[in-house]
Amino acid sequence: MTDDDYLRVCALDELPDSEPVAADIHGTSIVLVRKSDEVYALYDECSHAAVALSEGDVDDCSIECWLHGSTFDLRTGKPSGPPATTPVPTYPVELRGGDVYLSLKPKTTETAAEPVTGSHATPEGNQQ
Repeated sequence: MTDDDYLRVCALDELPDSEPVAADIHGTSIVLVRKSDEVYALYDECSHAAVALSEGDVDDCSIECWLHGSTFDLRTGKPSGPPATTPVPTYPVELRGGDVYLSLKPKTTETAAEPVTGSHATPEGNQQ
């Protein structure tokens, strides 16, 4: 991926630690989760119940769907068990000078375990 594939999302300081943040980035619903100095990005919809993962809770390196309790690995999008059986897409993220940049090209299976660490949108979807 090139730098042109990444969009500025927000400043790292705008993301609370271990709290999901919903973002609409060019029409794609994303949930961002900051864990210390790493940021993870997943498609903001449970693959089992089609509800927003951003309304769930973060525990260690997973996010839980509030409706039926499915949990998804922040790094890979894979569910830890039923009722969800299908992974949710994860997205590459880069940290650049205190800003969070995200690519809307979902990660492949081979790169999905990397932490998500990017045109200019805020978590609320506003252009900057």
